Amino acid sequence: MPEMSSKLQSRFNRQLKNVAPSPIRVFDMKASAVPGIVKLTLGEPDFNVPDVSKQAAIDSINNNDSHYSPSAGTPELRKAIAHFMADRYGLKYDPNGEIVVTIGATEAIYAALFALINPGDKVVIPTPTFPLYEAIAAMLGAQVITIDTSSNGFVLSPEMLKETMAKAGDVKAVVLNYPSNPTGVTYSADQLKAIADVLADTDTVVIADEIYSELVYEDHHTSLAKFLPGQTVILNGASKSGAMTGYRVGFVAAPAGLAKMIGMVHSLMITSPADPSMAAAVPVFASEAGKQATDKMRAAYQERRDVLVSGLTDLGFTVAKPNGAFYVFAKLPASQGTDDVAFAQKLVDEAKVATIPGSYFGAGGAGYLRLSYATSMDNIHEALQRITKMLNK
Repeated sequence: MPEMSSKLQSRFNRQLKNVAPSPIRVFDMKASAVPGIVKLTLGEPDFNVPDVSKQAAIDSINNNDSHYSPSAGTPELRKAIAHFMADRYGLKYDPNGEIVVTIGATEAIYAALFALINPGDKVVIPTPTFPLYEAIAAMLGAQVITIDTSSNGFVLSPEMLKETMAKAGDVKAVVLNYPSNPTGVTYSADQLKAIADVLADTDTVVIADEIYSELVYEDHHTSLAKFLPGQTVILNGASKSGAMTGYRVGFVAAPAGLAKMIGMVHSLMITSPADPSMAAAVPVFASEAGKQATDKMRAAYQERRDVLVSGLTDLGFTVAKPNGAFYVFAKLPASQGTDDVAFAQKLVDEAKVATIPGSYFGAGGAGYLRLSYATSMDNIHEALQRITKMLNK
């Protein structure tokens, strides 16, 4: 086994010193090593990929689709995505120039930020939120400005945004994730319009991560692009709505000028996505069978959400019922203090239940746990029983 020369210790990208390994993944890996653990950690759908998508991937392989595709994705998939955006959200994007297929939404985040950010640029990120946004922005040398939304029910208000923008000066980008990971909070059309009104007279770009757009329960998802189309970059994909996390299919939808630059970064990083994965994603976005599969998953998630919220509330947690995604963000019972990391570790050690500490998601998350209900109902019931037993000791 070769050992790196000590002379290379200082030869790395200096920006990497601003980035740490994902605490979510680290905590999950440690908890996963505990025998008999019940995991409510990762946003990993427990459903199988829809049969229509499996068959499409098989057909792609059998048809020898094993060559370089266009960097932006196959024409078939880009047309399917354009159909999806128009059918579900009333947004029109040209599949030839305004849509880029990426390796999951993760690459979409990186490509979008890389295309926009110069060292020193200011990026506004409401928290609590998925920590990847801040990590990538920091690695690119951005000045990250966070807004703690916990005092407003984890919703970014126009007043918060306006005040932050006024203090910050020139803001290059705002990153908005909704439905939210970790809170499950989403935004109404009126709330989004109010945010768009704040940004309309600026040259700030909004990166709207809408990967959970198909998992909204008591309402219908509205995209910020409806109100701010010329300044919005939408990120989405098949991972959550199609239970296709391992297929790695995401996309960017944006005005042509933005999509061109994002697509350039994308092509330099990965050349093109994999043909069978793209073939599998087409029916997720453009077939009735794919839509029905998503609808079935959504109904199951909603049922699991209701059981988990009810059970946690009975145990003394403070929980606002999430209206999207598949996470519950629960405030610790008053009797358990506010150290969410210690409590999450206690759950692992004493109850053999794994959750994610809320503080891992930034300002406003301390004292909370994120629990994923992208798992079976049996696991949810078992987890609640184990937590009950631990708290009753």
